Amino acid sequence: MIRPCVLLCLLLMLASPSAFALRCGSRVVADDARDFQVRDRCGDPFWSESWTGVDVIGRDSPLERQREVQWSVWYYNFGPRALMLRLVFRDGDLQRGDTLGYGVREIGDSCRANMNFTGLSSGELVARCGEPAARREAHDSVVFRPGPGIENWREQRREEWTYDFGDSRMLRVLHLLNGTVASVDMLPR
Repeated sequence: MIRPCVLLCLLLMLASPSAFALRCGSRVVADDARDFQVRDRCGDPFWSESWTGVDVIGRDSPLERQREVQWSVWYYNFGPRALMLRLVFRDGDLQRGDTLGYGVREIGDSCRANMNFTGLSSGELVARCGEPAARREAHDSVVFRPGPGIENWREQRREEWTYDFGDSRMLRVLHLLNGTVASVDMLPR
C-alpha cells in the first residue's frame, strides 16, 4: 500500500511545470527555451511561418512607446507513430508548444483530395499534402486594447493555397486564417 505522503509527493512531481516539458525525440525542450536552443535539440523544423506585431504602451499619454514583436511558429514531424509538434516563439522565446495529429512518413505523402482540410494548421497541411501549387497572402491589422493606454497590433494573416491533385477537373482552393484552414472552395482548371 502506498502511503499518503508518498502519493502526495508523486502527484506534486507530476503536476510540476518540468513534468510538462516538451520533447523532441529523446531530448527535452525547456519551457523558457530560446529558438537557437530548440534548433540545437530538435533540428530544423519542416515548416515555419513568421509575422510581426506592435505593442503600444502609453497610448494617449505624453509618452507613447511602440515595440515591434516578432512571432514565429515551427512545426516538427517525428513520423507516423508520434504526434507532430507546433512551437510558438515571441521574439525568439518559446511561448508554448502544442501537439497536433500524428505525423507522416514523408512530407506530402498523406494527402487525399476528399479529406477534410478545415481546421488543419498550415504545418499539418504541408506535412500531409506538401507545399501548394500556388499561394497568395494578404494581411490585415487587428488592434487589441487589453487595458487603458495599452494596444497590441497584430497581423491577421489571410492566405489562399491552391492544390492540384490531378484526379479531376477541379482544383482545391484552401482559405487559411492565421495559419489554420477556414474553408475550401473548388475551382475549375
